[in-house]
Amino acid sequence: MSHSERRIVITGFMGAGKTTVARALARLLDCASLDLDDLVTAREGRTPQQLIDEDGEAAFREAETHALREALETGAARVIAAGGGTWTLERNRALVAAHGCLSVWLDAPFELCWERITGGGAAERPFARDRERARELYDRRLADYRLASLRVRVTPPLGVEELAAEIAAAARRT
Repeated sequence: MSHSERRIVITGFMGAGKTTVARALARLLDCASLDLDDLVTAREGRTPQQLIDEDGEAAFREAETHALREALETGAARVIAAGGGTWTLERNRALVAAHGCLSVWLDAPFELCWERITGGGAAERPFARDRERARELYDRRLADYRLASLRVRVTPPLGVEELAAEIAAAARRT
């Protein structure tokens, strides 16, 4: 697969901007983007929150892995915005690696993520219903996020387009 065709999987904590940056990157690369949570919802007929609330996190993670595999095997999109916990499972990291994707960690500070999470209604995010729990989760996930091929720091006033351009440039180099 050439650099111009290499797929890109964006990871990071909720509120880091994965979906927004994925869309901007896809526009820049003139390709399709996909939000893994949207694919899970389409496949399962329920949102990630509903899956977690009704069937538990393990069932949601299984559905998420199936959706990731489907997205990678069908080539549905060149740019994939993974869920905040997708990258924390070794099986998902192995899938991404096996398909030769560039994995990108949007490294946003917790305070920025929390501000974005609460601005959109924390109740909509099952793993961020309170600040303390969200902070603990953020801290636990950092070690996994660091396993991504590329780390992109999300530091305002750096905008979405600049982040997308940084990822596109890195994709051309790797």
